[in-house]
Amino acid sequence: MGQRYQSQRQKSRGQRPWPGQIERLGPGEQVSVQLPLPLAEVLAATETAVEQLAGEAGLLVMQAAMEAEVERRAGRWHERQPSRAATRWGAQPGYVVFAGRKVPLHHPRLRQPGGRQEVPLATYAAFQADGRLQRAVATKLLLGLSTRTYERAVEAFCQGYGVKKSSVSRHFVRASAATLRDLMERPLGHLDLVVVVIDGLEFAGHLVVVALGVDVEGRKHILGLWQGATENQAVCRGLVEDLIRRGLAPGRRYLFVLDGSKALKKAIQLVFGEEAVIQRCQQHKRQNVRDHLPPEHQAAIDARLRAAYTMASYEEARQSLERTARHLDRLNPSAAASLREGLEETLTLHRLGVPERLRPSLRTTNLIESCFAATRHLTRNVKRWRSGAMVQRWAAAALLSAEQRFRRLKGYREMPHLVVAIRQPRVGERTAA
Repeated sequence: MGQRYQSQRQKSRGQRPWPGQIERLGPGEQVSVQLPLPLAEVLAATETAVEQLAGEAGLLVMQAAMEAEVERRAGRWHERQPSRAATRWGAQPGYVVFAGRKVPLHHPRLRQPGGRQEVPLATYAAFQADGRLQRAVATKLLLGLSTRTYERAVEAFCQGYGVKKSSVSRHFVRASAATLRDLMERPLGHLDLVVVVIDGLEFAGHLVVVALGVDVEGRKHILGLWQGATENQAVCRGLVEDLIRRGLAPGRRYLFVLDGSKALKKAIQLVFGEEAVIQRCQQHKRQNVRDHLPPEHQAAIDARLRAAYTMASYEEARQSLERTARHLDRLNPSAAASLREGLEETLTLHRLGVPERLRPSLRTTNLIESCFAATRHLTRNVKRWRSGAMVQRWAAAALLSAEQRFRRLKGYREMPHLVVAIRQPRVGERTAA
């Protein structure tokens, strides 16, 4: 220990082991940083030298911030100040989080007058905070880096440590666990929601049911998730009741866009009553009908269904679908039964008189499916899903990362018409012209 502290006395006397210099400019604690510029190396390898120079500059700025705090608390060098709150006490090796890794850095120390107790530096604690490294790890992993390639990705910028595969994994576990907590406790009462889309996302045998909301301005929000083996009624009801706990009003009417799952529909009706407004995904309905048909008939029947769903009038669309169902009675009775099952719920937007410019955005679950596609892309490097907790953490991190790139709903200017139709039941439910 004696040798270590002896070696640090040079630092306390002002001989700082840094490639650059820090100069004080006046009493306003302004700092100028002077960096040695290796001109020959710059000419020989510009890119590498500039990267190293940027790394040195960042570390020097951190060092300058700590020195400024020391000067504020202990006064200038050799300045008599009987009322000072702390005394300089040399320096010791430590680290800061920089460029996504831990970088060795000597930091100054302070003690109370008389050396009774250590005085921590707020700047050093901020630069060393674990959360900064965790956020850096989470961001890079969600951008496509794997735990095995993380070290090579950040190695070139500055020398450091704490970026081995196991360390990166631990940092991401902590960061994603915090993200999951934030999502599961996110308040919803301040959101003026009109549409709620619910669907399931599968991760190698693990299913997560996710809810996405759309507010009156057409902005999309991830509302929450719930894990289960299948989209059964208990799992779906657990998700809906959790949304109510966090602020979703059970007495208000929403437009629920579902994929056709009977468990989802039953859970919505148990919580919101039989008056719940449900729009069944037309894309899922078309796929279900096609699955009952031989290949030579699939394209023709699907074209008839697509044409019916794009009709402006509710009556015309319903009559067209009924004609297709009668045609299927002769061709394939099972396909006809599949079409008639829940047929009215596929025409909810028609029945409400929602403008045609807004219908394409709400007549399918593509709103949430596009979010799922982004989530699958962000989690593509995960080779082994070890537990349900891991699934939840990754799902929450990926969903909230995808949420940052959400755009407003296509046709959002027509949202007031949907609000009137949803929040004025019976009056708003009319036949579209």
